[in-house]
Amino acid sequence: MPRATNAPASRARRKRVVDASKGYRGRRSKLFRYAKDAQMKGKYWAYRDRKTRKRNFRALWITRLNAAVRAAGLTYSRFIEGLKSANIGLDRKVLSDIAVKDEPTFAEIIAKVRTALEAKKAA
Repeated sequence: MPRATNAPASRARRKRVVDASKGYRGRRSKLFRYAKDAQMKGKYWAYRDRKTRKRNFRALWITRLNAAVRAAGLTYSRFIEGLKSANIGLDRKVLSDIAVKDEPTFAEIIAKVRTALEAKKAA
């Protein structure tokens, strides 16, 4: 009995991997073995770095907020505490954007936070 290799499906699978590796340099875009490895690593890195990007942006927002709040004479932790006391439901992303792009509005938020902190201290 002759050996069946299922050549059309194998060739299609290899072609699909090599076509998806278009844009890679050298043998990573031409040869199946290396293209397959490049695809696997690329997908692994993409998945991992989607998580890392969220982490990095959160750190950036916190750093921006910290700088803006310290310029206003508070600390970051006191500011967050005051936000909760004042029932201001803005997240770090929005707050850092306001701090960078709209200073008068951020000054109003700081004023509300200060009054909430003083009220909490007095109580």
